[in-house]
This record gives sequence, C-alpha cells and structure tokens, in this order.
Amino acid sequence: MRKTSLIIPIVVIAIVGILSAVFVVDEREKALVLRFGQIKQVRNEPGIGFKVPLLDEVVRYEDRILSLETPVIEVTPADDRRLEIDAFVLYRIDDMVQYRQALGAGGERQAESEMGGIMESQIRAVLGSQGVTSNTILSPERADLMEQIRVRADARAQALGLKVVDVRLRQTNLPEQNFDATLQRMIAEREREATDERARGREAAQRVIALADRTYEEILSEARRDARIIEGEADAQRNNIFAQAYGKDQEFFEFYRSLSAYEQALQGQNSTMVMSPDSEFFNYLRSDRSATTSVDAIAPPQSPAADAPAADPAPEADNAAAVEDAQEEAAPAAPATPAPAAPEAETDLPAALEE
Repeated sequence: MRKTSLIIPIVVIAIVGILSAVFVVDEREKALVLRFGQIKQVRNEPGIGFKVPLLDEVVRYEDRILSLETPVIEVTPADDRRLEIDAFVLYRIDDMVQYRQALGAGGERQAESEMGGIMESQIRAVLGSQGVTSNTILSPERADLMEQIRVRADARAQALGLKVVDVRLRQTNLPEQNFDATLQRMIAEREREATDERARGREAAQRVIALADRTYEEILSEARRDARIIEGEADAQRNNIFAQAYGKDQEFFEFYRSLSAYEQALQGQNSTMVMSPDSEFFNYLRSDRSATTSVDAIAPPQSPAADAPAADPAPEADNAAAVEDAQEEAAPAAPATPAPAAPEAETDLPAALEE
C-alpha cells in the first residue's frame, strides 16, 4: 500500500512535468522559448516543441499579416494646397529575434505604435517632396507614390523585425478652412483652360473658313472662265451655221428674217404701226397693188395715225424706227459673204449678228 501511495504521486508529477515540457506551435503562429529573458529557441514552423519545465517560457507571435489604420495626417504638397490623408498599412513579423530585442515585452501594441510613427513620417516625406502636387496625388501617379511610401517604410521597419507588405492611401480631403479658397482657384483654372480651348477652336475655324472661301472663289472663277469659253464657242458655231445657211439660199434667208421680224413686231396688242409706205419692212407683204393699198390692208382703219399719216410726221418716224429695231432684234443674220443680188441684206446683217 505504501509503494502504491508513493507511485501514484510520482506518476502524476511525471505526467505533469512531461505535459509542461511539451508545447504546440499553431500554423498561424511563431514562438520563442525564453529562459530568464534569454532566447533559447526560435520556432518558425508549426509543430510540437519541448522546453524545460518551470524554467522556460514560450512567447507566441502572429505569423499572419497584420493591418494598421493611421490617423488623419495633414500634408502640404509642392503647390501649397494642404490635404488631409488617412492610410492603412499591411505588415508582418519577419524576424522574431530582432522583433523581441527591439520591442521587448511590448508585443503587438508596441509594434502598432512604432509602425504608426513610421507611416506618418514617410507619408509626409513622400507627399511633401519636390514635384509632388495635389493633382499628382489625385492622379494615376498615386500608385507610384504609395509604392515609394511602402519602400521607405519597409526600410525603417526592418530595424524592428517587421516587413511592410502594402500601403494604401484611402481618403484625400481638403481642410474645411481651405475648401472654399481651393474650390474658387480650381474654378478659375478650369475657366482659363476653357478660354484657351475656345480661342484655339476659333482660330482653327477661321483657318477652315478662309480655306473654304478661297476654294469657292477659285472654283467660281474657273467656272466663269469655262462658261465664257463655251459661250464664245457656241456663238462662233451659231454664226458659222447662219453663214452656211445664207450662202446656200440668200433669198430664203432674207424671207425668213422678214417673217421673224413680223412675228416680233406684231405681238399681243401691238398691231398698229405708222411708217413710210415704201419701207423695206413690208417687202414681202406687197402685191401688184399700190403701196398705199398694201399699207391700208395691213394697218387697221380705226387708227387715226394710219388715216392721216402727214398730219403727225414725228410719230411716224418714231414708229418706223421702232419697227426697224424690232426687225433687227428678232431676225439675227449670219455674217456671210455679201451677195450682189441683195444689197439691202448687207446693211442689216451686222446688227443681226450682234444680237
């Protein structure tokens, strides 16, 4: 009984000692084995580990990526337009030994404090550097700026045993006291750009209009020149046709001219004429009767001028001239070679050709 009573406590103590000497590292963790504050083991891989009971201490750290949101940071870019920026950073513990030596027993809370200071300083340094304006921060170049902040923050964080995985700038706002002034300045800049664009547009429009006017005048002048050439050729062809017709049958040509003159002179209500009885205008209307009878047959008796031709010689001469002009206008003549059989046709031929 005494041996049994002694074995049981020994076994229990042995089991407790064995259990206290064994520890398990999860796949989401890393561990350090400390003895009186000194690092004895570094466990980077998950699995079972052993330590000295009552002497060694196991300190566990996150092996996953940690995140940190920075407070609002006010920066002043190169264009002196102040901005309020907040960001977040992703980091992880890369070297547990250096992490322990740099931060001691502060752990994750101390690491967040240190990372917050690093991020604030690097954001101010990058966004406040030469050549970086507020427009640059709000442009696609923002990705390059975030990469620069990540590289600079990672170089500082290596002294703490940390590795910066990513940095993102979230909101970029204007301070309330500068919002109105900045808005007015942006409006003025956009109006200036719009004025420049409109001026360039008007200049381009004037060039297009001037080119179009020049082309129009060139085309119109060429068309007028071609029209004059065609008209001259047509007149020449017409005169040639008249000359050929006159040469073939002179008597018929004169007869045709007289009929055309009659048609033009006796149109509409103009059926009364006062002229000399021996006028050449009625050559083809005379018969064997006397000239007076021919004139009376043509002129209506109700016309007072026809009944008494000697009473008013002035209208007689005027109407005769009008009839002769109408004959010249209505009967164009061809510039044919003069024929000895009809001397009176030679006198009227130039006037007919002009028409």
